[in-house]
Parts: sequence; structure tokens; C-alpha cells
Amino acid sequence: MSIDLETAARVAKLARIRVEADALPELADEFNRILGFIEQLHEVDIDGVEPMTGVTPMRLKRREDVVTDGDQQDKVLANAPDAREGFFAVPKVVE
Repeated sequence: MSIDLETAARVAKLARIRVEADALPELADEFNRILGFIEQLHEVDIDGVEPMTGVTPMRLKRREDVVTDGDQQDKVLANAPDAREGFFAVPKVVE
């Protein structure tokens, strides 16, 4: 697949990126290089390769899943601009 100037301009417009007319050839060339790299990736044989989330195998630390009340109400409300009776106070927006 090859990207021409018209397609590059359309992609830029859809992405809401202003590209001057003299910069369109360079943008189209960059798109073509990206598509060429993607085509190279399609040539790689991945049969039998297990999907992974990272390059190094590791297990996440786990903790016991228990329900608590948090007991951090004072810490949570400490940065509130206005807190009353243990809750966030917000201005009335509907009359």
C-alpha cells in the first residue's frame, strides 16, 4: 500500500493536524516508511510463540483481597476545599 499526497492530506485533516502543502511529500513518505515496517512485521513467523505482556517473565505481588472500611476519611478530606460533616461540600449547581 502506498500513501499519496491526497491521502496524507486527508489523514492530517482527520487527525486535526495542520500540515502545510510543502510538508505533505515528507509526511506521505513517512507514512509509507511506517507501512513498510508494518509489512516487514507481517513476514515474521510467530507460530508457537506464546503471547506475553512484558519482555521479562515476572509475577505481580499479590495481597489478600479483604474488605475494609478504609479508615482514611481524614486523609481523603484533607485536601478538599470545603468539607462538612465528613463529606465533600460542593456548591449548588441546579436551582
